Amino acid sequence: MADAANPLRSILYALAANLSIAIAKLVAALVTHSGSMMAEAIHSFADTGNQLLLLLGLKTAKRPPSPEHPLGYGKTIYFWSFIVAIMLFSMGGLYSLYEGWHKLVDPHPLNSPWIAIAVLVFAIIAEGLSLRGCIREVNKERYGRSFWRWFRETRSSALLVIFGEDLAALLGLVLALFFVAMTMITGNPVWDAYGSISIGVLLVLIAFFIGIEVKSLIIGQGVEPRIKQEMVVFLESQPGVDKVFNLLSLQLGADVMVAAKLRMAPQTDADAMVAQLNEVEAAFRAAFPQVIWRFFEPDLND
Repeated sequence: MADAANPLRSILYALAANLSIAIAKLVAALVTHSGSMMAEAIHSFADTGNQLLLLLGLKTAKRPPSPEHPLGYGKTIYFWSFIVAIMLFSMGGLYSLYEGWHKLVDPHPLNSPWIAIAVLVFAIIAEGLSLRGCIREVNKERYGRSFWRWFRETRSSALLVIFGEDLAALLGLVLALFFVAMTMITGNPVWDAYGSISIGVLLVLIAFFIGIEVKSLIIGQGVEPRIKQEMVVFLESQPGVDKVFNLLSLQLGADVMVAAKLRMAPQTDADAMVAQLNEVEAAFRAAFPQVIWRFFEPDLND
Protein backbone atom coordinates (compact mmCIF):
# COMPACT_ATOMS: atom_id res chain seq x y z
CA MET A 1 0.00 0.00 0.00
CA ALA A 2 3.04 2.29 -0.30
CA ASP A 3 1.67 3.84 -3.48
CA ALA A 4 -1.83 4.45 -2.09
CA ALA A 5 -3.27 7.94 -2.33
CA ASN A 6 -2.42 10.11 0.67
CA PRO A 7 -5.10 12.75 1.40
CA LEU A 8 -3.00 14.22 4.22
CA ARG A 9 -0.23 15.18 1.80
CA SER A 10 -2.72 16.96 -0.47
CA ILE A 11 -4.25 18.82 2.48
CA LEU A 12 -0.86 20.08 3.63
CA TYR A 13 0.01 21.24 0.10
CA ALA A 14 -3.28 23.14 -0.12
CA LEU A 15 -2.95 24.60 3.40
CA ALA A 16 0.49 26.08 2.72
CA ALA A 17 -0.56 27.45 -0.67
CA ASN A 18 -3.87 28.94 0.46
CA LEU A 19 -2.52 30.67 3.56
CA SER A 20 0.22 32.46 1.65
CA ILE A 21 -2.14 33.30 -1.20
CA ALA A 22 -4.86 34.58 1.14
CA ILE A 23 -2.53 37.05 2.84
CA ALA A 24 -1.20 38.32 -0.49
CA LYS A 25 -4.72 38.69 -1.92
CA LEU A 26 -6.01 40.55 1.12
CA VAL A 27 -3.19 43.10 0.96
CA ALA A 28 -3.77 43.56 -2.77
CA ALA A 29 -7.55 43.90 -2.32
CA LEU A 30 -7.15 46.59 0.36
CA VAL A 31 -4.69 48.53 -1.78
CA THR A 32 -6.52 48.23 -5.12
CA HIS A 33 -10.17 48.24 -3.90
CA SER A 34 -10.78 45.35 -6.30
CA GLY A 35 -13.97 43.39 -5.70
CA SER A 36 -12.56 40.39 -7.58
CA MET A 37 -9.47 40.46 -5.37
CA MET A 38 -11.50 40.74 -2.18
CA ALA A 39 -13.70 37.83 -3.29
CA GLU A 40 -10.57 35.80 -4.00
CA ALA A 41 -9.06 36.75 -0.61
CA ILE A 42 -12.16 35.60 1.26
CA HIS A 43 -12.19 32.43 -0.83
CA SER A 44 -8.56 31.66 0.07
CA PHE A 45 -9.08 32.32 3.79
CA ALA A 46 -12.14 30.07 3.70
CA ASP A 47 -10.09 27.38 1.97
CA THR A 48 -7.39 27.69 4.64
CA GLY A 49 -10.00 27.11 7.32
CA ASN A 50 -11.38 24.22 5.32
CA GLN A 51 -8.02 22.48 5.28
CA LEU A 52 -7.79 22.80 9.06
CA LEU A 53 -11.23 21.20 9.36
CA LEU A 54 -10.16 18.33 7.11
CA LEU A 55 -7.05 17.78 9.25
CA LEU A 56 -9.34 17.64 12.29
CA GLY A 57 -11.56 15.16 10.48
CA LEU A 58 -8.64 12.89 9.56
CA LYS A 59 -7.43 12.92 13.16
CA THR A 60 -10.79 12.18 14.79
CA ALA A 61 -11.56 9.47 12.21
CA LYS A 62 -8.65 7.43 13.61
CA ARG A 63 -10.22 7.09 17.07
CA PRO A 64 -10.71 3.42 18.01
CA PRO A 65 -14.19 1.85 18.23
CA SER A 66 -16.16 2.38 21.41
CA PRO A 67 -19.32 0.78 22.89
CA GLU A 68 -21.38 3.66 21.47
CA HIS A 69 -19.61 3.55 18.10
CA PRO A 70 -18.71 -0.13 17.59
CA LEU A 71 -17.70 0.41 13.95
CA GLY A 72 -15.34 3.24 14.82
CA TYR A 73 -15.27 6.92 13.89
CA GLY A 74 -14.10 6.64 10.28
CA LYS A 75 -17.18 8.41 8.89
CA THR A 76 -16.29 11.53 10.90
CA ILE A 77 -14.27 12.70 7.89
CA TYR A 78 -17.49 12.76 5.85
CA PHE A 79 -19.12 15.15 8.32
CA TRP A 80 -16.20 17.59 8.19
CA SER A 81 -16.02 17.28 4.41
CA PHE A 82 -19.68 18.28 4.21
CA ILE A 83 -19.03 21.27 6.49
CA VAL A 84 -16.21 22.27 4.13
CA ALA A 85 -18.61 22.12 1.18
CA ILE A 86 -21.04 24.39 3.06
CA MET A 87 -18.25 26.87 3.84
CA LEU A 88 -17.11 26.86 0.22
CA PHE A 89 -20.72 27.57 -0.79
CA SER A 90 -21.37 30.31 1.78
CA MET A 91 -18.10 32.04 2.64
CA GLY A 92 -16.71 31.52 -0.84
CA GLY A 93 -19.54 31.52 -3.36
CA LEU A 94 -22.26 33.61 -1.73
CA TYR A 95 -19.83 36.24 -0.46
CA SER A 96 -18.34 36.59 -3.94
CA LEU A 97 -21.82 37.06 -5.38
CA TYR A 98 -22.58 39.70 -2.74
CA GLU A 99 -19.30 41.50 -3.40
CA GLY A 100 -20.00 41.52 -7.13
CA TRP A 101 -23.51 42.89 -6.66
CA HIS A 102 -22.17 45.58 -4.33
CA LYS A 103 -19.59 46.64 -6.93
CA LEU A 104 -22.27 46.78 -9.63
CA VAL A 105 -24.42 49.08 -7.51
CA ASP A 106 -21.52 51.22 -6.30
CA PRO A 107 -18.51 50.77 -8.63
CA HIS A 108 -15.08 52.10 -7.66
CA PRO A 109 -12.00 52.45 -9.87
CA LEU A 110 -9.02 50.21 -9.13
CA ASN A 111 -5.97 51.59 -7.36
CA SER A 112 -2.54 50.24 -8.36
CA PRO A 113 -4.00 47.44 -10.52
CA TRP A 114 -0.55 46.09 -11.28
CA ILE A 115 -0.34 44.98 -7.66
CA ALA A 116 -3.46 42.89 -8.19
CA ILE A 117 -2.01 41.44 -11.40
CA ALA A 118 1.26 40.49 -9.67
CA VAL A 119 -0.54 38.86 -6.75
CA LEU A 120 -2.86 36.92 -9.07
CA VAL A 121 0.07 35.61 -11.11
CA PHE A 122 1.81 34.51 -7.89
CA ALA A 123 -1.41 32.89 -6.69
CA ILE A 124 -1.95 31.03 -9.98
CA ILE A 125 1.56 29.57 -9.73
CA ALA A 126 1.13 28.56 -6.06
CA GLU A 127 -2.35 27.14 -6.61
CA GLY A 128 -1.18 25.31 -9.71
CA LEU A 129 1.55 23.60 -7.69
CA SER A 130 -1.00 22.65 -5.03
CA LEU A 131 -3.36 21.21 -7.66
CA ARG A 132 -0.46 19.35 -9.24
CA GLY A 133 0.33 17.71 -5.90
CA CYS A 134 -3.34 16.81 -5.44
CA ILE A 135 -3.58 15.31 -8.94
CA ARG A 136 -0.49 13.22 -8.19
CA GLU A 137 -2.41 11.63 -5.30
CA VAL A 138 -5.63 11.33 -7.32
CA ASN A 139 -3.81 9.50 -10.11
CA LYS A 140 -2.83 6.79 -7.62
CA GLU A 141 -6.47 5.74 -7.37
CA ARG A 142 -7.90 6.76 -10.77
CA TYR A 143 -6.83 3.58 -12.61
CA GLY A 144 -7.41 5.09 -16.05
CA ARG A 145 -10.77 6.62 -15.24
CA SER A 146 -11.60 10.17 -16.29
CA PHE A 147 -11.39 12.78 -13.54
CA TRP A 148 -15.17 13.18 -13.64
CA ARG A 149 -15.77 9.44 -13.23
CA TRP A 150 -13.21 9.32 -10.40
CA PHE A 151 -14.97 12.30 -8.77
CA ARG A 152 -18.29 10.44 -8.89
CA GLU A 153 -16.93 7.08 -7.69
CA THR A 154 -14.20 7.89 -5.18
CA ARG A 155 -14.81 7.14 -1.51
CA SER A 156 -11.98 9.44 -0.33
CA SER A 157 -13.96 12.51 0.69
CA ALA A 158 -10.89 14.46 1.84
CA LEU A 159 -9.15 13.99 -1.50
CA LEU A 160 -12.36 14.79 -3.35
CA VAL A 161 -12.80 18.05 -1.42
CA ILE A 162 -9.18 19.14 -1.90
CA PHE A 163 -9.37 18.41 -5.62
CA GLY A 164 -12.59 20.42 -5.94
CA GLU A 165 -11.21 23.29 -3.87
CA ASP A 166 -7.94 23.46 -5.79
CA LEU A 167 -9.72 23.32 -9.13
CA ALA A 168 -12.17 26.03 -8.07
CA ALA A 169 -9.33 28.19 -6.76
CA LEU A 170 -7.27 27.91 -9.93
CA LEU A 171 -10.22 28.62 -12.23
CA GLY A 172 -11.30 31.50 -9.98
CA LEU A 173 -7.83 33.02 -10.14
CA VAL A 174 -7.82 32.85 -13.93
CA LEU A 175 -11.23 34.57 -13.98
CA ALA A 176 -10.03 37.22 -11.55
CA LEU A 177 -6.92 37.89 -13.64
CA PHE A 178 -9.01 38.23 -16.80
CA PHE A 179 -11.54 40.63 -15.29
CA VAL A 180 -8.95 42.75 -13.50
CA ALA A 181 -7.07 43.03 -16.80
CA MET A 182 -10.29 44.03 -18.59
CA THR A 183 -10.90 46.66 -15.91
CA MET A 184 -7.42 48.07 -16.54
CA ILE A 185 -7.83 48.05 -20.34
CA THR A 186 -11.31 49.58 -20.45
CA GLY A 187 -11.14 51.75 -17.34
CA ASN A 188 -14.63 50.45 -16.49
CA PRO A 189 -14.89 49.03 -12.92
CA VAL A 190 -18.02 47.11 -13.89
CA TRP A 191 -15.72 44.42 -15.32
CA ASP A 192 -14.35 43.89 -11.83
CA ALA A 193 -17.89 43.36 -10.52
CA TYR A 194 -18.56 40.83 -13.27
CA GLY A 195 -15.41 39.02 -12.19
CA SER A 196 -16.57 38.71 -8.61
CA ILE A 197 -19.98 37.42 -9.73
CA SER A 198 -18.37 34.87 -12.08
CA ILE A 199 -16.14 33.60 -9.28
CA GLY A 200 -19.18 33.32 -7.00
CA VAL A 201 -21.13 31.26 -9.55
CA LEU A 202 -18.11 28.98 -10.06
CA LEU A 203 -17.66 28.37 -6.32
CA VAL A 204 -21.37 27.72 -5.75
CA LEU A 205 -21.46 25.12 -8.56
CA ILE A 206 -18.35 23.26 -7.39
CA ALA A 207 -19.52 23.37 -3.75
CA PHE A 208 -22.87 21.93 -4.86
CA PHE A 209 -21.24 18.98 -6.65
CA ILE A 210 -18.91 18.32 -3.71
CA GLY A 211 -21.88 18.41 -1.32
CA ILE A 212 -23.83 15.90 -3.43
CA GLU A 213 -20.95 13.41 -3.43
CA VAL A 214 -20.22 13.77 0.30
CA LYS A 215 -23.93 13.44 1.12
CA SER A 216 -23.93 10.01 -0.52
CA LEU A 217 -20.99 8.97 1.65
CA ILE A 218 -22.73 10.20 4.81
CA ILE A 219 -25.87 8.22 3.94
CA GLY A 220 -23.72 5.14 3.35
CA GLN A 221 -21.96 3.90 0.22
CA GLY A 222 -20.24 0.64 -0.50
CA VAL A 223 -16.72 0.38 -1.88
CA GLU A 224 -16.02 1.56 -5.41
CA PRO A 225 -17.49 -0.74 -8.10
CA ARG A 226 -13.98 -1.66 -9.24
CA ILE A 227 -12.97 -2.79 -5.75
CA LYS A 228 -16.21 -4.71 -5.20
CA GLN A 229 -15.62 -6.64 -8.43
CA GLU A 230 -12.07 -7.41 -7.31
CA MET A 231 -13.42 -8.76 -4.01
CA VAL A 232 -15.95 -11.02 -5.73
CA VAL A 233 -13.36 -12.34 -8.20
CA PHE A 234 -10.89 -12.97 -5.38
CA LEU A 235 -13.39 -14.90 -3.27
CA GLU A 236 -14.53 -17.04 -6.20
CA SER A 237 -10.89 -17.84 -6.98
CA GLN A 238 -10.41 -19.42 -3.54
CA PRO A 239 -10.33 -23.25 -3.52
CA GLY A 240 -12.90 -23.42 -0.73
CA VAL A 241 -15.50 -21.19 -2.45
CA ASP A 242 -17.79 -22.41 -5.22
CA LYS A 243 -19.82 -19.21 -5.66
CA VAL A 244 -20.42 -15.74 -4.17
CA PHE A 245 -24.17 -15.25 -3.88
CA ASN A 246 -24.01 -11.71 -2.56
CA LEU A 247 -21.45 -9.25 -1.26
CA LEU A 248 -22.40 -6.11 0.64
CA SER A 249 -19.90 -3.46 1.70
CA LEU A 250 -19.95 -0.20 3.62
CA GLN A 251 -17.25 2.45 3.35
CA LEU A 252 -16.38 3.88 6.77
CA GLY A 253 -13.78 6.51 6.00
CA ALA A 254 -10.54 4.68 5.31
CA ASP A 255 -12.00 1.43 6.71
CA VAL A 256 -14.49 -0.96 5.13
CA MET A 257 -17.05 -3.45 6.38
CA VAL A 258 -17.91 -6.46 4.17
CA ALA A 259 -20.63 -9.09 4.50
CA ALA A 260 -20.76 -11.95 2.01
CA LYS A 261 -22.89 -15.05 1.48
CA LEU A 262 -20.84 -17.85 -0.03
CA ARG A 263 -21.45 -21.35 -1.35
CA MET A 264 -18.54 -23.31 0.07
CA ALA A 265 -17.00 -26.37 -1.48
CA PRO A 266 -18.46 -29.61 -0.01
CA GLN A 267 -16.79 -30.85 3.18
CA THR A 268 -17.08 -34.00 5.25
CA ASP A 269 -18.18 -32.33 8.46
CA ALA A 270 -18.86 -28.99 10.16
CA ASP A 271 -15.35 -28.65 11.58
CA ALA A 272 -13.84 -28.92 8.11
CA MET A 273 -16.32 -26.31 6.87
CA VAL A 274 -15.31 -23.90 9.65
CA ALA A 275 -11.62 -24.43 8.96
CA GLN A 276 -12.19 -23.84 5.26
CA LEU A 277 -14.13 -20.63 5.98
CA ASN A 278 -11.37 -19.41 8.30
CA GLU A 279 -8.81 -19.95 5.55
CA VAL A 280 -10.88 -17.93 3.09
CA GLU A 281 -11.28 -15.11 5.62
CA ALA A 282 -7.54 -15.02 6.35
CA ALA A 283 -6.72 -14.83 2.63
CA PHE A 284 -9.33 -12.10 2.13
CA ARG A 285 -7.93 -10.12 5.07
CA ALA A 286 -4.44 -10.27 3.57
CA ALA A 287 -5.64 -9.23 0.10
CA PHE A 288 -7.86 -6.36 1.33
CA PRO A 289 -6.34 -4.94 4.53
CA GLN A 290 -8.70 -1.96 4.47
CA VAL A 291 -11.57 -4.35 5.32
CA ILE A 292 -11.59 -4.19 9.12
CA TRP A 293 -14.92 -5.98 9.65
CA ARG A 294 -15.68 -9.20 7.73
CA PHE A 295 -18.82 -11.31 8.01
CA PHE A 296 -18.95 -14.45 5.88
CA GLU A 297 -22.10 -16.57 5.81
CA PRO A 298 -21.78 -20.02 4.20
CA ASP A 299 -24.77 -21.35 2.26
CA LEU A 300 -25.89 -24.57 3.98
CA ASN A 301 -28.90 -25.40 1.80
CA ASP A 302 -27.09 -27.82 -0.50
